[in-house]
Order: sequence, then structure tokens, then C-alpha cells
Amino acid sequence: MTAVEGAVELGSEAGAEAEVEEKKVTWAEAYFDLVFVFAITQISNLLYLHHGAGGLPRALVVFIPVYWCWVGTTVQANVRDVDSPRDRFGIFGVGLCGLLMALALPDAYGDRGVLFGAAYWGARLTLLWLITRIGNGVWRGPFGIGAAISGPLLLTGGLLHGDARLACWAAGALIDLSGPTLLRHRLARVTYHPGHLPERFGLLILVALGESIVGTGAPAAAAAHLTDGELASVVAAFTISCALWWIYFAHANEAMRYAVTVAGYRRDLVRQVFSYAHLALVAAVIAIAVGFHMTVAHPGHPLDPASVGLLYGGSAAYLLTFGYTRWVMFRVPAYTRMAAAALVLALAPVMPGVPALSALAALAVLLVVLNAVEEYRIRRGRRRAPAAE
Repeated sequence: MTAVEGAVELGSEAGAEAEVEEKKVTWAEAYFDLVFVFAITQISNLLYLHHGAGGLPRALVVFIPVYWCWVGTTVQANVRDVDSPRDRFGIFGVGLCGLLMALALPDAYGDRGVLFGAAYWGARLTLLWLITRIGNGVWRGPFGIGAAISGPLLLTGGLLHGDARLACWAAGALIDLSGPTLLRHRLARVTYHPGHLPERFGLLILVALGESIVGTGAPAAAAAHLTDGELASVVAAFTISCALWWIYFAHANEAMRYAVTVAGYRRDLVRQVFSYAHLALVAAVIAIAVGFHMTVAHPGHPLDPASVGLLYGGSAAYLLTFGYTRWVMFRVPAYTRMAAAALVLALAPVMPGVPALSALAALAVLLVVLNAVEEYRIRRGRRRAPAAE
């Protein structure tokens, strides 16, 4: 069964919500995304500099507030008409706070902790001000959590030091993430524009994939002399990046658009497939991008466990997340992607000590084969459909 076939079956059983007018991404939103290009680069640099056992959770703890500011701005733009001077100023205000958060990231666990926390609280207060134009108060609960609880927690964490700061920020991040789930019944009356969300979250995936291009090109461009091995590593890393694009954009994004259009429980799909699953997808791509940065310029060096974790762990997380989204949307297992994730995880323990180029090439081949198998299955299904009719 293809994704669209599963969606048709889902829609026939659950019944679709009332159709709403198609909503387009505004130029203000597209400009706002430029801030998060910089923010994702800063997250990537932080993880690159601190990629040991404790580096990944520390990077994730500061990534979640950055991501949640983007999600909050996107969701409020989805449920309202934001193409007005007031709302453009508001979006730019959140963008300024995001820029300050990005500036604080290199030393967020040092002297810039207060800047990071204050900028985040400012973003949450701005979002609350923007959403108050919805008169029924439905959104004040989820957005109020950020303004009244998690924002002050992040500012307080900035005043603390060491593990106390990390714990305080982690608590704030978890509170923000749990808000839409705890208040899901209050959000039942919200009408989402289904076409807008896949486009916005797809653009965020593109921003993350852009970081994988930077992670591929920057170390190679900085080399004094490009060797054949380095060029081969660039080709392998770019092939992986293209395969990641194909996995998401060739079919998955359209399936998400279709599912959120026909589903009778749209609010749950928005929360699970977009708000939560894309956190894992973007984080996985950032991890892979950092893995590129650590390996492309050293094709002959044996791969260390940290690089294996970023490259192979990030790829497995990316594929496993699609298994989750496919099940949430259609109650159909993503067999090929789950099998590919299992193979990636099976290869990971044998990769430490393998030359970086070989590890990149093996991952590239695996992901290309996955896409080829999926394309074959989809085309075969399309050929069978007219015969069945």
C-alpha cells in the first residue's frame, strides 16, 4: 500500500475536517527563516566543538528552544492571517530574539547564558502578544506556558552554572514540548490550514539540509590541496545529502500534506507529525552535517566512535522517524525505511577504525539503494492500480 492509498483509506474511515482556504507562505515568514539558517549553523558548530558523550544532550537542550520558537511562529502564522504590518513587526521581533539566541549559542553554557535565556523569553512574550488576536483564548494556554513558565526558567538557568544550568534548561525544554500534548483537548477547536504546514516544515528541512552542504564543502574548501580522496569524500557526502532530500521530498512531504488534509483528527497529526517528528528529523540532519564536517577533509583517517554516532546514528534516527510518522498517519509500517534503519544500526558497530571515505561510501550506497527500492515499489503499485480498476 502506498502512502496516498493509506491516506485515502484513513480519510474514508475517519472523515475529513471541513476544508479551509489554501494558505501560502508569506515573504515575512521566508525572511524569518534566514535567522534560523544562522541558528542551525551555530548549533552545528556547538556540536562539532563538543561532540563527546555529553556534547549531544547539551546541544539538544539548546536546540529545542530555538526550534520551538520557529514552530510557535509557524503555527500562529498558520491559524491567522499574518500578512499585515503589525504581524510582520511581530515576526521580525521573534526573528531578532532568534538572532540573539543564535549569537549566544557558542558560549551558551558560559558567559552568554543570560543572553540566551532572555532572548528566548522575549520570543515567547512576542508570540503570546501575536496570538492574543484570536478572541476565543484557545491558544493562550500553549503560548502562555512559554511566556509564564519555560521562558523564566531559561532566564533563571542562564544565571546558574554547570549542571544546574543544564538541568534548568532541560526542564524548560520539556515543559514547552509537553504543552501541546497536555492541552490537546483545548486545541480541538483550532482550524489548521493543511497546505501551509507541510510547506513550512519542508522549508525547515531544506535549511537543515543546507547545513549538510556546508558541512561537506567548508572543510574541503579550506584544504590547501584537494586530493582525490577528499574529492571522493565530497561526492559521497553530497550523495548522502541528496538521498536524505529524496527520502523526504520525493514522497513523504506530499504524503504528510495529504494526510493532514483528509484526517478527521488534524490537531493530533499536526502535533505528532509536524511539531514533534520534525524536531527529530532536523536534529538528525544536523548530526549528519557535523559528521560530514568531521570526515570529508580526512578521507583516509580511521573513523572514531563519535563520527560514527553522528553519521550512522543520525541516519538511523532520520529513517526511524519516518517509521513513526507513517504509522501515525496511515497505521501502515514503513517496511523499507525501518529495514534500512536496522541495517544502518547493524553496520555502526563495525565502522570505528574504518577509513572515513569507506564509511561515507557505504552509507551513500545504502541510502541510494533504499530510494531505488522505494521508487520501484511505488511505480509497481501505480501499474497495478489501473489493472485493479
